[in-house]
Amino acid sequence: MKVLPVEESVGMILGHDITQIVPGICKGPAFRRGHIVSSGDIPVLLNIGKEHLYVFDLADGLVHEDDAAKRIAKAASGKGIVLSEPTEGKVTLTAEYDGLLKIDTTALFRLNSIKDMAFCTIHNNQTVIKGRPLAGTRIVPLVIEDESICEVEALCASYFPLIQVKPFISKKVGVITTGSEVAKGRIKDRFGPVLHKKFEKLGSTIIDQLFVSDDVEKTVAAIHSLKAAGAEVIVLTGGMSVDPDDQTPTSIRASGAREVIYGSPTFPGAMFMLAYLGDIPVLGLPGCVMYYNASIFDLVVPRILADEDVTRDDIVALGHGGFCEGCSTCRYPACGFGKGV
Repeated sequence: MKVLPVEESVGMILGHDITQIVPGICKGPAFRRGHIVSSGDIPVLLNIGKEHLYVFDLADGLVHEDDAAKRIAKAASGKGIVLSEPTEGKVTLTAEYDGLLKIDTTALFRLNSIKDMAFCTIHNNQTVIKGRPLAGTRIVPLVIEDESICEVEALCASYFPLIQVKPFISKKVGVITTGSEVAKGRIKDRFGPVLHKKFEKLGSTIIDQLFVSDDVEKTVAAIHSLKAAGAEVIVLTGGMSVDPDDQTPTSIRASGAREVIYGSPTFPGAMFMLAYLGDIPVLGLPGCVMYYNASIFDLVVPRILADEDVTRDDIVALGHGGFCEGCSTCRYPACGFGKGV
């Protein structure tokens, strides 16, 4: 920072607040720290008794905090991200549309390891709605060397995108409800309405729901029937526990589907199964999906509808954060459920 006559400070960055006092009327900042001095400011500054200023010179290879934040945000952002104008040196990133938030946490860690950088986000791999704030970024000082921002831009280019929102793909969903008690009409199906609501919210449509007893052969036939009908995702409900009559996992395996995992380190949702019949995801959903606002469904299905190939490691990683606290009023997704690192 250096001292210059007011008349020579045009285009430079003010290094401190300048207070204006009008007796009996006001006392407050006429210009804030970080203000870029313009020729129109000169008379005002002289009138309040300022003939010299402490300033930063952008010509010295420095970048103002506003410009730095804009460059960092632009370098990091992929599709589905809207950038705000800088406010007090910070740019906020919001969702352009509903979708699945994806953050490269390795890149994020490396970015924040660069001196004077601050880039913070909400948790990865969650459903977000249009307009939701997702992240914010700024530099710590008022100005920074251009080479530091160039370092950030190079890092983001090698990992691009650091942050994005993947849109949900509308898919045709087939549902199979197992259990003789439902198939024979002894009890009313409660799973179907829940799934209709959840899939509709994510932009997909249930094209058919079949009811079968706890019979492997009939369940396998139902799986292939839905595949032939054009289902792009097949969901089975009921029969997911270890009881001898619960044959849904056995049926999924017998259909020829490739098992990814049976059992998830999440509560609720431990008795979850994921398999792929060719490229069609086949999901075995435990009964908790009916009763809990947030469950394994909400951690996995959005990723499938964003066309992600969900792996065994993806499910195993849910163990960190996969314990629902059972709050009396559910706050999901504004909570820690499923949001490990």
